[in-house]
Amino acid sequence: FGEESMVRIVRCLERHKIPLDSSVLDIGTGNGVLLVELAKSGYMNLTGIDYSPSAIQLSEKVREKEGMTNIKLKVEDFLSPSAELSGFDICIDKGTFDAISLDPDDAATKRRRYVSSLGRVLKPEGLFLITSCNWTKEELLNEFREGFEILEELPTPKFCFGGRIGNSVTALVFQRK
Repeated sequence: FGEESMVRIVRCLERHKIPLDSSVLDIGTGNGVLLVELAKSGYMNLTGIDYSPSAIQLSEKVREKEGMTNIKLKVEDFLSPSAELSGFDICIDKGTFDAISLDPDDAATKRRRYVSSLGRVLKPEGLFLITSCNWTKEELLNEFREGFEILEELPTPKFCFGGRIGNSVTALVFQRK
């Protein structure tokens, strides 16, 4: 999703006046660059998870190179989260829900497990920021209707095709009920 997506997330947290000591979970952290950007913005309680050990190894190298000691990283399958993965103020997803949705092995069940896991790890009233290139706003509203309410749609780049205007990416902020 690139740097623009990270800037959008940081600005959203700032606009909502999210305290810098809030616990933040990056679901499917990949290379961990989003967590580095959050740390550079002053956020101190950062955790990144990924089911891929090699992704966590890469994010550990990025963290070390940037000197960010306050970022916790862990190999974890979000569809079956450990008991210690709980109580987060903020959960962020840039493409992980998309990847789960494309799984050829019963994606619908995995999407429901994702929403259930999100409800377990995110505190009541906590915020969930999702950036998707596969889902429209309406589709995401439907997927997260159980236990979450939309707070806002973040502005994303628009394009025009065949006389219709659309977005190449959808970015939404939900609040856990």
